[in-house]
Amino acid sequence: MTSLPARDPTTDPLLTPQNSALIVIDYQPVQVTSIASMDRHALVDNIVSVVKLARLFQLPIVLSTVNVATGKNAPTIHQIRDVLPDVREYDRTQINAWEDREFQAAVKATGRRKIVMTALWTEACLTFPTLDMLREGYEVYPVVDAVGGTSGEAHRAALERVQQAGAHLISWVQLACELQRDWNRAGTAKEFAEILFAVEGH
Repeated sequence: MTSLPARDPTTDPLLTPQNSALIVIDYQPVQVTSIASMDRHALVDNIVSVVKLARLFQLPIVLSTVNVATGKNAPTIHQIRDVLPDVREYDRTQINAWEDREFQAAVKATGRRKIVMTALWTEACLTFPTLDMLREGYEVYPVVDAVGGTSGEAHRAALERVQQAGAHLISWVQLACELQRDWNRAGTAKEFAEILFAVEGH
């Protein structure tokens, strides 16, 4: 039972802690309560698992909100802020985050070309930056069970659209296993397992 030598984590075709970054867009109270494509409690549990994984594996994280500074919306939900208390929120007015100068600069500053994408809603705030980033040569990985839309049909149509454009759809459990990859990676194995098997305990 011997592992093969670890592949170069920066050039690995799969997601690794060294070649990927996480984007989290608009997990705000109004958006969460408007989700109709999946159970909202499960949605929150899943996005919290995603951000915990990003923290564990030390992925660069770009967190964005919409219309907080204008007073029209509340900040990111506390379940995410509790995990990311020191991560800056890039507030925007644009529905398409890629059209915000600061957000775009923050993503580019990560230096990563593989982008794990989460956003509410699937049909807008996930779709639009994903399409733009794909056109600029990024590999984008929407986490299908940590995002949601205003209806099941809207969510599915949006995922089909980005997939047809070249996005790679993943689940949060697949993301977890792809980042860990080997139980012999003892530095993260224990907390990885705690996140993976604590789904019912959030």
